[in-house]
Amino acid sequence: MVNVEIRNLKEIEEEYREQVEKLCSEKTEFYKELFKKYDKDLLIEIIFDHSSSKLYKVSASINLKSKRVLIAEEDKDVIVAVTKLFSEFKKAVKRQYELERKDYEYKRKR
Repeated sequence: MVNVEIRNLKEIEEEYREQVEKLCSEKTEFYKELFKKYDKDLLIEIIFDHSSSKLYKVSASINLKSKRVLIAEEDKDVIVAVTKLFSEFKKAVKRQYELERKDYEYKRKR
């Protein structure tokens, strides 16, 4: 089971909050399907930071069995930052999940 926790959503301007929440929920559907048969409960943490500069800093992390995957992105536009973040996060999580399943061993040409 995969749970999603969004932190510091108050740091995003009000006009973008609903869009960002919707985008995060759409993007996390992939992980719910991917980890459907995973034997550990997982928590995806999405953290927003817009405190000191004009850049939005967005980070996402998930704690798998073997490793904690953490990806961060910065951009002036929060929607662009979240989109970039999830594309990189998807690659990293999928790669780590395949390593845990040892997909690389049976797909190897002999």
